[in-house]
Amino acid sequence: MKKLYLLAVVMLLSYVSAFSQRMCGTMEQHQHLLESDPLYEQRRQEIEQFTQQWLAEHPGEDRVLVTIPVVVHVVYNTTAENISDAQIQSQIDVLNADFRKLNSDISLLPSVWTSTAADVNIEFCLATVDPTGAPTNGVVRKSTTVTSFGTNDSVKFNTSGGSNAWPSSSYLNIWVCDISSGILGYAQFPGGSASTDGVVCDYLYFGTIGTATAPFNKGRTATHEVGHWLNLYHIWGDDGSGCTGSDQVADTPNAADPNYGCPAFPTVSCSNGPNGDMFMNYMDYTDDACMYMFTNGQASRSQALFATGGFRASLLTSNGCGVPSGCATAGGQTTSSVGNNSATASWTGVSGAASYNVRYKATSATTWTTVNTTGTSAAISGLAVCTAYEWQVQTVCTDGGTSNFSGSATFTTTGCTVTCNNNYED
Repeated sequence: MKKLYLLAVVMLLSYVSAFSQRMCGTMEQHQHLLESDPLYEQRRQEIEQFTQQWLAEHPGEDRVLVTIPVVVHVVYNTTAENISDAQIQSQIDVLNADFRKLNSDISLLPSVWTSTAADVNIEFCLATVDPTGAPTNGVVRKSTTVTSFGTNDSVKFNTSGGSNAWPSSSYLNIWVCDISSGILGYAQFPGGSASTDGVVCDYLYFGTIGTATAPFNKGRTATHEVGHWLNLYHIWGDDGSGCTGSDQVADTPNAADPNYGCPAFPTVSCSNGPNGDMFMNYMDYTDDACMYMFTNGQASRSQALFATGGFRASLLTSNGCGVPSGCATAGGQTTSSVGNNSATASWTGVSGAASYNVRYKATSATTWTTVNTTGTSAAISGLAVCTAYEWQVQTVCTDGGTSNFSGSATFTTTGCTVTCNNNYED
């Protein structure tokens, strides 16, 4: 009996030890996309080419300030997993400190890298406006029957017990849930599908209060994963221990493999003495208390995403952290009384609406025709016979603002000519 007890203790200690090291699932997810999405590798190559060209054309250029609206999807199976708004805000605070080099522990940086540490000039805000233009606190809460999620993106879809992404062109989606197999978090590099674009973090390693668990209780898991989302690789280049991999950044020393825990400075590998590995970089695997910097090269690489033509440039014009319009986008669209040259568009009324703009066009056309009405239906006339049309509706709010246009409803006018074959053989 004593032997069984000792065996159980050893197994438990091994389990705890295995889960006390940082494990990031980003490269696993990256490999999955390479195998499952034929266009993903091409898009990654195009993004890398754009990045290298932009860096060559803008050496040492001042970085513009980028503010990124964030929506946090809390997908929970237990009460503990349903983390508080305060815990979510603590994570946003960490992201803002880390990406602006305002973190207090930057003072721990060895002096040899003082000039290398960077203010990335990227800030984050919890969304105040949802995709329909309505007010939001930037948090979506979704109860699920799924006890834990892997790195296969099922947490990102309602149909698999998760929560659908908000448009990645306007928001950074962060999912917080129970991740299996000891994975602290994972991210999707730029170039993947919009429906899965974003970052996933385990609820035990998100923020600095509540369920945040040492040694990953300082919010650095999200900092690390958002780094991947901003096109940063692990600093050792994910080549095992071969010293041949690259993170595509010149000012991070070549390293053999990830560092864990809190190494002593210097820790030398790959003949990178005397200063050794930059293990305090957010893109290594050290404990939260021992990572506290990005480099100038990493900052510039991330900023390339927001240049004109960059993969994430649309976030610069997002209204996700703006002022809500005061009323939502109309829904419940139906089309009735479809004739040769006319149809009636109808929708569900919205509280706070003064009127509605209805725009329509032939599906093959590029120009819309817009009509305004104070009711919840509009007669559309002057249409061509036997033609496919689409229409959308926008709410005009009593405060003078407008919502986004709805998605398109479609219909086809009548009057199509039926051709009969009257050739018969005896």
